[in-house]
This record gives sequence, structure tokens and C-alpha cells, in this order.
Amino acid sequence: MAKEYSIDLQKLFLEMMMMDAQNYIRVQNIFNVQNFDKSLKDTAKFIKEHTDKHHTMPTYEQVKAVARTELKPVPDTNESHNDWFLEEFEGFTKRQELERAILKSADLLEKGTYDPVEKIIKDAVQISLTKDMGTDYFEDPRARLMALKDNNGQISTGWPGLDKKLFGGMNKGELNIFAGGSGSGKSLFMQNLAVNWITAGLNGVYISLELSEGLSAMRIDSMLTNVSTKEVFKDIDTVEMKVRMVGKKSGRLQIKYLPAQSTVNDIRAYVKELQIKTGRQLDFLLIDYLDLVMPVSAKVSPNDLFVKDKYVSEELRNLAKELNCVFVTASQLNRGAVEEIEFDHSHIAGGLSKINTADNVFGIFTSRAMRERGRYQIQLMKTRSSSGVGQKVDLEFDIESLRIRDLGEDEEYQQFKKQSSSIYDQIKNKQPVEPNEDAGDTGKITASVQSSKLKNMLAGLKNND
Repeated sequence: MAKEYSIDLQKLFLEMMMMDAQNYIRVQNIFNVQNFDKSLKDTAKFIKEHTDKHHTMPTYEQVKAVARTELKPVPDTNESHNDWFLEEFEGFTKRQELERAILKSADLLEKGTYDPVEKIIKDAVQISLTKDMGTDYFEDPRARLMALKDNNGQISTGWPGLDKKLFGGMNKGELNIFAGGSGSGKSLFMQNLAVNWITAGLNGVYISLELSEGLSAMRIDSMLTNVSTKEVFKDIDTVEMKVRMVGKKSGRLQIKYLPAQSTVNDIRAYVKELQIKTGRQLDFLLIDYLDLVMPVSAKVSPNDLFVKDKYVSEELRNLAKELNCVFVTASQLNRGAVEEIEFDHSHIAGGLSKINTADNVFGIFTSRAMRERGRYQIQLMKTRSSSGVGQKVDLEFDIESLRIRDLGEDEEYQQFKKQSSSIYDQIKNKQPVEPNEDAGDTGKITASVQSSKLKNMLAGLKNND
């Protein structure tokens, strides 16, 4: 049977606050005048306004004169009574907030506005007093440091140079953003992260709000097999065999297209359904990309990028916490970044709202010449440790397979590069260019002739002369 919070009980709550100001201070984060009965609202409102303005509880006489309610001291109370008060007041607040949230949700459902309902109900359910007292700095320094070490860099990015700047990699529950201009390779970076993580045995989801599932999967085929994107369709049998072989020892990857303007609720619903149907724990979630997601908690014009991105970033970060996975998305750099070689917060489209919410922000710097030379550069615009801000990491880019690797770290790729250039090296070694010392003319050079047929032809021409 649901507990009833009568007018007398609500009045007792106010009396216990009046008698011991510490009681009020401990519940003020959940104290809401609207939760009280109509006959006590003015009293609760006066107590709150008086304490906010004067930083002290009003006297009983003040309450009687202003709010016309007679409150009395509660005699013979001790710490146990205060504990009872805290527990009961928390239950009272939860019940009242949830009841009001349900009524508000019913109105929204009647109007056909569904998206905010979940947040309204969740906020009401999550109301509670502050019970976590934080970290006692001097209590156990070793345990504190070991816990930080164990939780730092839980998941390697697959790029040792970047891991080093992040103290080991990315953490679960954090929001990581790769920011780049149009065509800079935002999708490529997230697809490469997907390859790095599934080959490390992790399970994840790549959600695209822009590219089709087929194109995204084909790019990953190329990255995974080291087959040029131009050759994938010409050599489907080889690609299929390699993908199946890698799949036997890798984590699972689900690629899903969602339409632009989807919300975090759409993403959450899909992920939850996937987890139920597959029974797989999600290690990472990649969303391509943040700017195309719309907020749930507020109706915002798509033109108001600062406010829209603020809500979306906060909701995505909450989703990362909820799913307890590594979360990576991307964002657009504005026009001011086109000619720049050093990125800062002013170059992020939509402004600081995303930066403020994100744990790590990486700027993607490249140019056509750099890509042709096989180079990308990551600039750390924000990190959870401010010591990494401003630092840069150079990465190697294979323009054929679209694979992004750590410079000189990947032995398999270095072997692949060595083999791909072996034919050129053989030709180069077999055709040395040397001075013609037999002719006594060190100023002239001739190529050593390997073909006997060509040698005889040249000798015949010389005799005719």
C-alpha cells in the first residue's frame, strides 16, 4: 500500500527544519515548495525565501506573522530522529515529484509530444539526498592512486602515439569528439577506430547519420583486408575470405544507418534492442556524427547551434555513462578553420557548448598534399588532463585501403608496404646507372644492358657507322 504523506506529517517536516537548521541544509537540494499541500505552500515558500536571502532560519513568530501558520518546536529529538526525518523527507519528495511528472507526461502524450517524457520521469525517479561524501584525501593515498591508474585509459585507441597523450587510451562513460572540416576524414577516423577495436576483441556499434550502411561496411572491408577500395569489387572472393578469417578472432561490429535529425532516444532504443537480441555487452559506440543529432529534452531550432549542441552533447554523455562504454563521435569545424594549421575552441562549429561537455576533443588536420604523402595529424584541443592540450600526434594514412596507423608502430603494415614496393625495388636494383670507364670517358654515363638482343642491335648500329 502506497504511503500517505498527510498534512500533519508535512507540517512536522517543516517543524523539524525550523528546530534544527542543519536538517534544512541537508535537504535543500531536493526541497521544492510545490511538493507541499496547498495549506502549507506559503509557509514552505517563506522559509525557503528567508533562508536564501538572510542565510538563517526565520523565527516561529515570523512564520506565524507572514505565512499565518503556527509551527511548534519538536521536543526531545536526537540524531536518530534526524535520520528518520531525512529518510522520510526523501521518500515524500520522490513521491510528489513522480506524481507531478506523471501528470505532466500525460498532458504531453495527449499533445503528441513524446520525446521529453522519458527524461521527465527519469529525473523524478533519480531524486535523492547527497549520500556520497566524496574522497577523503588523506585516508588511503595508495588505494586512491591505484584506482585512478586502473580506470585511466581503459581502452587503447590502437594508435600508441595518441594513447601516450591520453595516459593509456579512452575511458568508458566519456564523450570523445573528433572535429574536422568537410571532407577531412571524420568518418574515416571513426571507421578506423572500429577496426582497431574489433581486432582487439571488443564489441561495438557504428551508427551513421550520413553514409549508408553498405558504403560504411565496404570502407571497413578495405581497412580490414588491406585491399584498395578500387579493388574490392574486382576481388570479392579474396576480400570475403579475409573478412571471414579476421571475424573468427575479432569482436563483433554492428553497422546501423539512422536518419539525420534522430534523437538520443532513437539511438538508445536501437542499442537496447540490439543488446536484448544478441545478448552482447557493448564496449564501444561510434556515432557519425554529433551535429546531425537532435536533442530530446528541449525543442530547439536547428539554426541555434550553440543551444542545440549543448543539449545533444549532454544527452550523449549521459548515454555513454548509462551504457558504460567508450563513446566517440565527430563534429564539424567552422569556416574559420579552413586556412588554419593550429585549431582552437573558436574553430568548432556551434561554439564552446560541445567543448565544455566533452572529455576529449581532437582536431583533424590534413591537406590534399598530406593525404597523398600518407599523413594525418591529430591536434589535442581538450583532454581530461590539461597537460595534453595543444600537443600533436602524426599518423600514417594508406590512401588505397583508407587505413590510419601509428607511424612506424604497425609491423604488419610495414611488411605490407615492403612487399608492395618490392617490384619497384627489383627493377631499380637491376638497372644501375654507371660511368662508362671502358670508353675512357668518366664524364659520360650509360645504363648497363641486360638484354643480349639489345646489345647485338647496338653493336650492329655502331659497325654501320
